[in-house]
This record gives sequence, structure tokens and C-alpha cells, in this order.
Amino acid sequence: MTEYGRGPGSEPWHPEDPLYGDQGWGGQQQYPQQAQYGQDQYGQGQYPQDPYPQGSYAQDQYGQGGQQGYDPQYQQPHQQPHPQQGQQPQQYSDPQYGNQTYGGQQGYSGQGYDTPGYPAQQYDTGWETGQAAMPYGATPADPYGGQNPDLYGTPEAYPPPQPPGRRQGPPEPVIDWEAEPEEEERHPFFTGEDGADDDGHDDHDDERSGDGSSRGGRDRRGGKGQKNKKGKNGVACLVVALVLVGGVGGIGYFGYQFWQGQFGAAPDYAGEGSGEVQVEIPKSAGGYEIGNILKKAGVVKSVDAFVSAQGKNPKGLSIQAGVYTLKKEMSAESAVTLMLSPASQANFVIPEGKRNVWVYEQIDKKLDLKAGTTQGIAKAKAKDLGLPDWATNHADLKDPLEGFLFPASYPVAKGNKPEDVLRKMVARSNEEYAKYDLEAKAKQLGVESPWQLITIASLVQAEGTSHDDFRKMAEVVYNRLKPSNPQTFGKLEFDSTYNYIKNQSKIDLTLEELRKYDNLYNTYFYKGLPPGPIGNPGNEALQGVVNPTSDGWYYFISLDGKTSKFTKTNADHQKLVNEFNKSR
Repeated sequence: MTEYGRGPGSEPWHPEDPLYGDQGWGGQQQYPQQAQYGQDQYGQGQYPQDPYPQGSYAQDQYGQGGQQGYDPQYQQPHQQPHPQQGQQPQQYSDPQYGNQTYGGQQGYSGQGYDTPGYPAQQYDTGWETGQAAMPYGATPADPYGGQNPDLYGTPEAYPPPQPPGRRQGPPEPVIDWEAEPEEEERHPFFTGEDGADDDGHDDHDDERSGDGSSRGGRDRRGGKGQKNKKGKNGVACLVVALVLVGGVGGIGYFGYQFWQGQFGAAPDYAGEGSGEVQVEIPKSAGGYEIGNILKKAGVVKSVDAFVSAQGKNPKGLSIQAGVYTLKKEMSAESAVTLMLSPASQANFVIPEGKRNVWVYEQIDKKLDLKAGTTQGIAKAKAKDLGLPDWATNHADLKDPLEGFLFPASYPVAKGNKPEDVLRKMVARSNEEYAKYDLEAKAKQLGVESPWQLITIASLVQAEGTSHDDFRKMAEVVYNRLKPSNPQTFGKLEFDSTYNYIKNQSKIDLTLEELRKYDNLYNTYFYKGLPPGPIGNPGNEALQGVVNPTSDGWYYFISLDGKTSKFTKTNADHQKLVNEFNKSR
């Protein structure tokens, strides 16, 4: 009986049987290199040239000379006596391990080993079977149930397992060093080849014929097409060269421009320039915006030069909005210096308390216009210049824009239109008046509308000289406007109203003169407020009007023209008047 219980017979197991064990592959021994020596490493016998005649397993892996294999004549296995049957165990000498005994068997024949006190266990010495052999002497069952399936005969199956000694990677390619090296492939653009010969045949068609042989391909040289190829090659190289030169030139140009912008000096004029030009700088303009305005007007050569010069000047950032008279083609440094000088500032400044008549005259002069031009436009276009609703449709006004040309600095340059200048002044007035919430303050202070508050502010501005004066004078107005006024009985009696209608600023006025002139603006003749403002009040006068004192003042007088004294009764006031008359 065989090791696996198949029964005796002349046919060995087929090599493709997965239970064939490690008896070699295809009738070959697992360790073919041992056949070179004729004797195993333990000196137990010499290998024959064919260690497996008739395909039988004739020798174990340690050279026991068929101790456990098949006998080619009797086809019966020879059994070694077991140590338990009275035979002394045989030893072998190994140069590395010395004399050792393995369960009564010489070498390791795949029958297991003995542990003292335990019977010898049998193990399959085959590789990759994953199945232990049956105990020695037992009759194993047929592992295939009487069938012999072909486990590797289908296309979907894995290839048969290889013995350990034959597991190798893919074979290395054989290199023929004497073969002609393959020509380096070049793009047709540079070789001048267009893929077809002079007869219209494609080179790729020539390389592969029907029988797989090459009929031409890259080795087709010479002929009448060679000249054309050289010509195409030259033209292609010329085109590439021109493109490269152009690209390098463009990169160099833009690189130079970038370097100039980052590290080079900004273009600039030299000197202080010549001629005159007026430029207007808007409110909140920064260095680059100012530089652009100056460059457009021909004052400076570049914005960067002006910004650089402005940064170098300690006062450069203090340039204010307004109109400046400068020169053309100035160096940036000279332009900054001149703009910081009052001599260049061409702004039109309206002082506090100035009447509109004076403003109109100054605008005409600034714009080189005929006298009276701006005043005529103001009367004709008053409703189109941006007045608030509460400032329109008032009767008996001397000037509808009075009180709305706010005291400030305005850019007025040659070429401007009068209506544009006036519109800027009205807009500034609206902006400033909105800060005081005049409608709410009018109700709180007992007057009809913001219009009356502006009128009172114009009176205070014309009579007072300081912030403290403005608050006390505002109280004087409110007290005299009261119906229960026991001092003036409803009349304001301000000299400034008379001077306004007369367009003058006199101090020496008699009561007879003041009380005889019949005009709605004359507060000596009419009770209450005049029809409208008599000038353009500033912020301090407005603050005094919306926040007056409450001390009971009814009278005031200025003895030196700079300060004012206030009294609560007419008797105290007459004492101050007599003192004033004596000082004259």
C-alpha cells in the first residue's frame, strides 16, 4: 500500500495530482543538485543517474537509499523496524548538528519524530498540500471518493503549483549587443518629414507590410524627396528661431518695464516749471489721486514721482482740498513745495457772517465774469441749486440764498460755472445744518421752523464776537420774542438788520434814524424776526442758537468792538450806552 492508500500498482501517481507530495515535478527530483556527487551528504549511498525509475519515489530528502520508497521490483514498501520492536535506533553524523536520533529513523524521512513518552507521529513531507499524512500502518480513506478530478484543467483555474526549487520570476530578455541600435525618433516638424513620400505613400504603411516585413521606413534615404525634406527642415528651424528670438525679446522688454516700475526712478521733470495752471483737488483726495490730477494738467510727469516727493516732505500729507495755482512741467518736489505754500492756494474762502452780496462779487472776480453775473444767476436759479424744502417759498426775501452760502473754503478756478460754485456752497450748508437736527430744536425753543433758527443764527453772528457772546445773544433774541416781553415789547431792535437792508456796516446810528425807516428787515420798525437771514452764520453761532443761556438777559452792548456786556433791564443798559458815548 502506498503512503496515501491508493494501493500497489505499476503506475505512479500523476504529477498533476495536488496530493502528489514533494516528489519533484514531472518525474524530476526536488533537489536535483544532489545528483552531482553520487553520494548524499550523510554518506549513506550513491544516487543513480535516474533516481526515480518508473516514476516511483525511491529516496527521501536525506538520502536513505529507498528506506521508505517503492521497490522497483516488488512494488512493496520496505519498512524499517520501529524502536519499540527491539531494534536500536540508528544514528547519523551531521557536521553541523552532531549525532542525533530521530525516532528510530535515520535522517528525516517524513515519518515524524518521537517525543519521549509519546508514540511517533507521521507527517506528510509534501509541500503545499496543507494535509497531514495518516498514521503509519493505517488504512486511509480515498480523499477523492473514488473519483479523480482534474483541478487544473479549466481555463478559469489557477496554474498548477510549482515546486519550491522551480519558482522563478519572468525570464530576463536576451539582449543582442551586436544588433544595430535603433535610430532616435524625431518629430516630423524638425525632420521635415510629413509622413508620406514623393509618391504619396505613408511611411508608416511602408514599415508594415502584409507579411509583417519592413519595406522601407526610416532606412529610405536619398532620392528626389531628400532635397524637399532638407528644405522643410530649414524652414522649420528658421520659424522656431524667430519665435524664440521674439519671445526672448518680449520677455526682456516686459522684464525691463517691471524692473523700472519696481526699482527704477520714476519719470520726472526738472526745475520749477513755467506758465500757470489751476488745478482743483477734491475733498479727501490721497496722494495717488492728487498725482493723477497734476499729471493730467501737465504739472508733473508721473504719479509715482509726485507720491515719492510727497512722502519725502515732512508736511507732504497735509495738502488740503482746494484750488492751487501751479506751473507746468514742474519737478515733483517743486510741486509739493508750492502746494504747501499759501501763495499757490487759489481757494475762495467765505468768512463767517459775510452777506451773499459780497460772495457774488468775489465769485465774479475769480471767474473773470462781468459784475452782477453770479447774483443774477442766484436769483434766477435759486430753486435749482439744492435748497431744502423748509428754505423755499418765503415771501419778501431780499435774497433767497441768504444764509445758505456756508462759510468755508471752496475751489473756484477759471473755467468753472457760477451755478456750479453756488451749488457746492448750498450743499455744504445742508451738510452742516443737518448736524443740529434743526426741526426738533425749533419746537424745543418755541420757534416755527428751522428757517427761523437760521435767521436767528445770522443775527447772532452779525452782533457777537465770541462763542460765549453767541449763547447770551441767542437768549436775548428768545426773550424779546416772547409775547410777555416787558422790556422791548416784542421788538428785537438789532442794528445789524438795518445795516443789512442798507448794505452797510455802520456803528454810529441814531434811534431816530433807525425807528423811522420802514422796511420788513428793520427790527426797530417791525416786531419779530426779519423775513430771512441777514448773512451766513458759522458753526459757533449755530451752536449758541441751539444751546442758549437762561440767565434772563435782554440787552447787550460792545464798548470796544471786541467784547460784549449784557444786562437784564433797560436802566442798566442805558448806563453802558452813556459810557460808550463818553469813550468816543
